Amino acid sequence: MRARWYRSYTDIAADAWNRLAGDDIPFLRHEYLCALEESGSACAASGWTPRPIVIEDRAGQALGAAPLWLKSHSFGELVYDFAWAEAHARTGLNYYPKLIAALPFSPVTSPRLLVAPEADRAAVSDRLISAARELANDSGASSLHWLFTDDADTRVLERHGFLHRTAVQFHWQNPGYTSFGDFLTGFTAEKRKKLKRERRQVCDAGIVTEVLTGHELTPALWDAFYELYAGNILRHGGMIHLTRDFFTRLGRTFPEAMVLVLARRGKEIVGAAFNLRGADALYGRYWGGRPSIRSLHFETCYYTPIEYCIAHDLRRFEGGAGGEHKLARGFLPVVTHSAHWLRHPQFTHAVADFLRREQRSVAHYVDELNEHVPFRNMISAADERR
Repeated sequence: MRARWYRSYTDIAADAWNRLAGDDIPFLRHEYLCALEESGSACAASGWTPRPIVIEDRAGQALGAAPLWLKSHSFGELVYDFAWAEAHARTGLNYYPKLIAALPFSPVTSPRLLVAPEADRAAVSDRLISAARELANDSGASSLHWLFTDDADTRVLERHGFLHRTAVQFHWQNPGYTSFGDFLTGFTAEKRKKLKRERRQVCDAGIVTEVLTGHELTPALWDAFYELYAGNILRHGGMIHLTRDFFTRLGRTFPEAMVLVLARRGKEIVGAAFNLRGADALYGRYWGGRPSIRSLHFETCYYTPIEYCIAHDLRRFEGGAGGEHKLARGFLPVVTHSAHWLRHPQFTHAVADFLRREQRSVAHYVDELNEHVPFRNMISAADERR
């Protein structure tokens, strides 16, 4: 097996990459990664220098790949290591560049070691990891990070000496609901009443939501969405990572994955939420809306997408990073994983000690969250454990 290091995702044949990435996770697809790069959203100029690795056999057939980026900052990753960068700076060492295996701006758990179904998974995974280490050394990176790894890759990376980090997200799970009302039947009376009140507030404001997909999404709709999206970020003092051109490119090359929730009051679009659809899950990504409308965020970003998942028999809805407020709306805590290597031994020891303590804190936090879920049967189970 030989490793090939690329400087652009566009230099890799789409069918070769997608054969490894599969169809389950839209963020892994060649179309998505190229749209990020070509639109200027994730490229060298924005601090995301593409450095994907492909493992090939002697005939040039792709056996494995990893979505790698050389970073000059830590924004847009959602596994926070700013304190690690500051510690390096205090001792006169450079933390940047660093090398990461990640899906830019998307805290989605999925494989990072992409291996062809017919290949020797262990051998190809080992070669991908060694090739990533070579790249980290050759590029002078301070560290190598694999973000939002699935369980299988996390175990492999731990065996290779990477430090294991955990965090928490909130996912909605669909055990087979037949309607939104069916979903609500499991809530406690108090939580069910609150959720219905939030939906009614939006309705009473004269707002109707609709879901549009694929080629239904016109340039005018994207313009309206982007204005709301950018305005929401600027109001909260955040960074606008995605360019308007990103949505145009993705809409042209990958329309089947795109799901846009629109909230209208008459002819005016007052809210919008951009989602991507995978094989069995919906992924909520970005939103914007008029800040004066009560509960608009909950309806646009949670309740209408949940209805969409039920109608299309999707098993999971991931609403993005953070958000304890999701718990009361039917989302449950899920532990996420990442794996880390740092070049300097003194930082390795310090970070390892920090991560051990952080993992205990995360586990305790999840236990506390599970005691406050809105579902009757889970509350009874928590009471029994106490």
